[in-house]
Formats: sequence, structure tokens, C-alpha cells
Amino acid sequence: MPSSLSDALEQLHRPLALRAMVDGTVSVHFLESDQPFMPGHAYVPPVLPEDLGDPGFRNEHALRLAYVAGSMAHGIASEEIVESAARSGCLGFYGAAGQSPERVEQAIHRLKANLGSMPFGFNLLYSPQESSLEAAHADLYLRHQIRLVEASAYLDVSLPLVRYRLTGLRVDPDGSPVPANKVVAKVSRVEVARKFLSPAPPKLVGELVTRGEISEQQAQAAMRLPLADDITAEADSGGHTDNRPALNLLPTIIALRDRMALDSAAYGWHRATRVGLGGGIATPHAVAAAFAMGAAYVLVGTVHQACVESGTSDLARAMLAGADQADTAMAAAADMFEMGVKVQVLKRGTLFAMRAQKLYELYRTYPSFDAVPQSDQATVEKQMLRRPFAAVWADCVTYFQNRDPGQIVRAQNDPKHQMALVFRWYLATASRWATQGVADRQADYQIWCGPSMGAFNEWAKGSFLEQPANRNLPAVANSLMRGAAALKRAEIARMQGIHAAQANPRPVRPSAMRQLEGVPT
Repeated sequence: MPSSLSDALEQLHRPLALRAMVDGTVSVHFLESDQPFMPGHAYVPPVLPEDLGDPGFRNEHALRLAYVAGSMAHGIASEEIVESAARSGCLGFYGAAGQSPERVEQAIHRLKANLGSMPFGFNLLYSPQESSLEAAHADLYLRHQIRLVEASAYLDVSLPLVRYRLTGLRVDPDGSPVPANKVVAKVSRVEVARKFLSPAPPKLVGELVTRGEISEQQAQAAMRLPLADDITAEADSGGHTDNRPALNLLPTIIALRDRMALDSAAYGWHRATRVGLGGGIATPHAVAAAFAMGAAYVLVGTVHQACVESGTSDLARAMLAGADQADTAMAAAADMFEMGVKVQVLKRGTLFAMRAQKLYELYRTYPSFDAVPQSDQATVEKQMLRRPFAAVWADCVTYFQNRDPGQIVRAQNDPKHQMALVFRWYLATASRWATQGVADRQADYQIWCGPSMGAFNEWAKGSFLEQPANRNLPAVANSLMRGAAALKRAEIARMQGIHAAQANPRPVRPSAMRQLEGVPT
């Protein structure tokens, strides 16, 4: 394939006339916007990154690109990530999960001051073990008029989520619901997607009416309002994941949406919920495949963790930049430890996954830490906790005295629950050791990571993005979306018989992007 053809396909703003020659080469002509079609040639129109995805999604959220920076917990999706996304024409969600209400409120003040009317949102995490924290975050968002949340890790619909969704709901004269607050939900299971594609459960709506949170009129209108405006089909991602293959998950969720849209016509809602794709989005080919399958937008998470704006340490970023696609493992999740829920983490350079699994096995097997064999107790205290079990429990008591005192009472009456809280201390603190770059705890780093990180590293090899210091969200987002647009142009050419049309998009520096787009430098 002539290199000039690949180069021409990557000049996205320029229409092309292509013709396959008898010697196997391809004749390439750049067309002016007013130039007539050339008979006998394949025509490749301009395809810009701004053309990809659902225009309704871009318009409703005031975006240039149908590209979302997902909410990585503990502030890894930092204020800097969200600001960088907004200024690049993308949608960013702050990673509020696991953070205190005071820290989240600081982020709210900063983002509202720095971004004004530009698009951004906050994470709302399903927290069955700490429902008071979920409620506190929802209260913050309502009080500060945060109009968009990313609901993640939900297994069932909760009262704080429904309260957020329905508070401020306006009812048009014809009875149509107009929500003040928007929800983008991440799901990986059909049964959970169905909950977000449906109106809020009547029982929870009725509870809000009883409490005086919403009116009877709002409750009636809520029966015509899906719980989510947009749904992200979350495939094989870092963090909470069911390791679902994107090629199966996205079409399944879209088909469910379409079936329910027909069945829900009686609700009178003005449009169907849009469906995007997250998990495994790390290369232009993955982005192009997502849009080819009908994704309204793409969501990127793990790759942004390796960007300089993320709220993690340089050491963690370097470890991510060295990961291959097979360098991940599943480990017990801190927030849903007792339920057996797992998260996907980096295994290269850390023993966290193996140690977390050991803790979960001990919890499942024994009624208390005292019942654990002495050899295993020694391993836990010396290698993982690095302190006596009782000393960590004292820290847990201090922590929960302000956050959730009921946990202390329960643990005093249930030694197994006490063991769970101490083990959860290790799991939760392991993520902070990574974000803070605690050097002597590298073996215990919990770094959420999916196979997409390895795919990105392979794509970036040999380019300016190979070095962690050069990785920033605008360069990553624009390179991925530009590359996907070039691949779309190559596909259009192949559909017209130009079989040699292949694009090999590489990361593009911002200065080079202006030249490729025909903008004077």
C-alpha cells in the first residue's frame, strides 16, 4: 500500500477521489469542497473526530467530541482530569468514590469556579456497605446543584440515586417529565441495565413523597422517566468489572434498549436512553469499532490513570506505562468485600491481587481472626498489615466513629465483621499507597487496570506518548478520536473497492494536529 494513501486518509478534512490501478497502486486525488465528483473513482468524504458518535449526546452535554473521561475512584479522576477533559470538548467525571464529603465538596467548589458552564459531572457510587456515604454524596450534589452524575457499580436502585434523579423534576403542561438532574449509568449486566432503562421503583418514589422530598405530581411524572439519560455498557475494564467482552455486551444492551423503548412508549418519554461503550477503549481501532457497533459515545478510564493529570503517583503511572495486556488480575474489592465482589488490578510489579485473595479466603473460612491458624495470622500481620491486628482495628474504630458508628457496634458483636473491616482497611489503604507513591509499599499497590492499558502501551510504542511524562488527556483523546476517524475513511474506501485502503493512525502531537486539519500554524 502506498504510504501516500495512508497519509491522505489521515488528512481528515480533505475529500478524496481514489482509483485502483492495474499495477496494484492507488491513484489519490485531493478534492476541493466545490469540485465535482470524478467518474470511475471512489469518493471518500471528510470525516472529523467531531462527526463520530451520537450528535444528540454531544449536543445535550455541550461537547465537541463524543468522548467521556470516566470517574476513577479516590480522586484518580482528579480535578485536573475533569478540567482538561472539559477544555478539550470532552465530558469528565470527578472520581468521588471512597472520598469524604469534605474532600468532594472541595472538588465541587474548584470545578464550579474553574469551569463555569463547561460540562462536567461527579461520580455516585453504589455503597451497600456504606450507604450513609452514598447518601452524603447525593446530598452534596443536590445542595451544590451538580446536574450530572455517573452512577457506577450499582447492583440495585438505591434511595439516594432516586432522590438525586427526581429532585427538581419539572412537569410540563402536557405532563411530560423534565429532569433537573441527569444520570449516566455504567452497567455490565442486562438485569442492571433494565433497571436504569426503567422508571424509578414505585416503592422508592413513594418513600420520597412520604418524606416530603417530591410532590405527588412529580411522582406521577416520574413514572414516565427512565432512571438514566445515558448508559455506558462497561466491558472488560479496570476496577469493578464483570470482564464482559465488548463485542457481545454493547449490542446486547443496545438491543435491550430498543425493545424497552417500544414497550415504554406508554411512558410518554421523548427519547430512548443512549448507550455508549467503556472498558477496553485504548486504541483508535477500539474507538472505531465502538462507533461502528452503534455506541453513542466512548468512555475511557484506565488509560487516563496513566496521564499526568490523574490523581495518582509518578511511580504508579510508570508501572502502568510498563504494563502488557496480560498483566492484570482480579482481586477482592474493598467496598463490597463481604459480598465477594472483585476488581481488576495491575499484577505486574505488585503482590496485591494474591494477598487480597488470601484475605478473602481467610474471611470466608473462619468466624474470627482469632480462629485463623497462627501461621496465617503471622503472614497477615507481618506481610500485609505490618502491624498487629488489634492496632489496625483501633484505627478502624477511629475512622468509623465519625463516618459510620454502626459499623463499630456491629463489629463488637460479630468478630467476623471485625475481621472484614480490618481486611477492608488493607484493601482500601493499598489504593492510597499507590496514589501517594509510598515507595516501601509498592508490593501492596492496588492499581485498577484493565487489559486496555497494555493495548495502549503497544500502540504508543515509538511515539511521543510512550513516555509517561508526555501523556496528557488532550493528546490521548484527540489522537484516539482522530485515529478512529481515519479508520472510518479507510473503511469507506474499502466499501467502494479500494482494498488497499488501510490507515495506521499513530499518536499525534497537538502542534501536528493543527497542520493536519489545515489550520495555519
